[in-house]
Amino acid sequence: MVAPASAPADPRSARAVRDVVFVDGVRTPFGKAGKKGIYAETRADDLVVKVIRELLRRHPELPPERIDEVAIAATTQIGDQGLTIGRSASLLAGLPQSVPGFAIDRMCAGAMTAVTSIAGGIGFGAYDIAIAGGVEHMGNHPMGEGVDPNPRYVADSVVDPSALIMGSTAENVHDRYPSLTKERTDAYAALSQQRYEAAQLAGKIAADLVPVSTRSAEQGWGLATADEPPRPGTTTEALAGLKTPFRPHGRVTPGNAAGLNDGATGCVLADAETARELGLPIGMKLVGYAFAGVEPEVMGVGPIPATEKALKRAGLDIADIGLFEINEAFAVQVLAFLEHFGIADDDQRVNPWGGAIACGHPLASSGVRLMTQLSRHFAEHPEVRYGLTTMCIGFGMGGTVIWENPNFDTAGGAK
Repeated sequence: MVAPASAPADPRSARAVRDVVFVDGVRTPFGKAGKKGIYAETRADDLVVKVIRELLRRHPELPPERIDEVAIAATTQIGDQGLTIGRSASLLAGLPQSVPGFAIDRMCAGAMTAVTSIAGGIGFGAYDIAIAGGVEHMGNHPMGEGVDPNPRYVADSVVDPSALIMGSTAENVHDRYPSLTKERTDAYAALSQQRYEAAQLAGKIAADLVPVSTRSAEQGWGLATADEPPRPGTTTEALAGLKTPFRPHGRVTPGNAAGLNDGATGCVLADAETARELGLPIGMKLVGYAFAGVEPEVMGVGPIPATEKALKRAGLDIADIGLFEINEAFAVQVLAFLEHFGIADDDQRVNPWGGAIACGHPLASSGVRLMTQLSRHFAEHPEVRYGLTTMCIGFGMGGTVIWENPNFDTAGGAK
């Protein structure tokens, strides 16, 4: 019996992975959470609406009907951060009803995960262009609101009780790295404030921001045009005397950690060919990414294995990275990363415009803030080819995304 000839391969089954590019990103000014914060009477979903509309305003060459997806992250997905916020915010922003959307949660790395999830879809060919971002209104929804941790976490010793309190996990990182003293973390925190202040005075921060109208029952209408959390003039001497709320005679203070904040971020991601077709700018190209788990009790070290994993998969070394945007949930977490990779505490490549200790960390939104700033850095530094964005994630994780500068000439110089 003659064996049947094998059927010819269907050419549609062979898919080439497409280049994913970061077109542009914006964010609202970040506010202080609480009754006195600038967004105390502003809804979280309205912050997302403002971001989406600003992205379209800045890029009239992007037809709204060409957007294939809207992915918005929130850590606490209830109230004005619920109702599948990617879809609800896109409708409220006036996008066509044909544009779908979804919500995503990976705690602090929500927006980062929104980007990597969308990027996977673009690379595979499911999307050509999409919006990704995140929001957190910690004034309306304090971290952990409405959650019911399984008692077995502690009863069965799955985690130490300190794993449920982020400030306590930062104290644990201090224990793990005795060389990371309070003096070093305070010095890093002061540097973050100083770099942010210098960048703001130079007009660099404002480029990322979309003004947001605010309402106060007592004071009437206002306009948020700048971040609320920064403390200009911060010194290590001033930080030294702050209380340590997570442990008596501890090392973590309100001065060397990010605060409780409100804010939203968003960005446009696209297939490189689609971006060129529409005449969209290309801020940077995605090289690779990785997420990694660590002991929940020391969640701050998460960026270390995530970065090692991402570098290995990309065939790169830490020496190849010319710019770093590291989320400053706690100063000790940043220093643990720098010490592991042999990078100086005050290295100019790391958070050149300051970080979350200065401008704030509205949990699920922060990943896109890091990416937007890295894209701006790339435009100013054509001599740098690769940069990365990385952050620690509650409950023991880390995430890292590696990006390539489109302004870099692979022959060895700037374009």
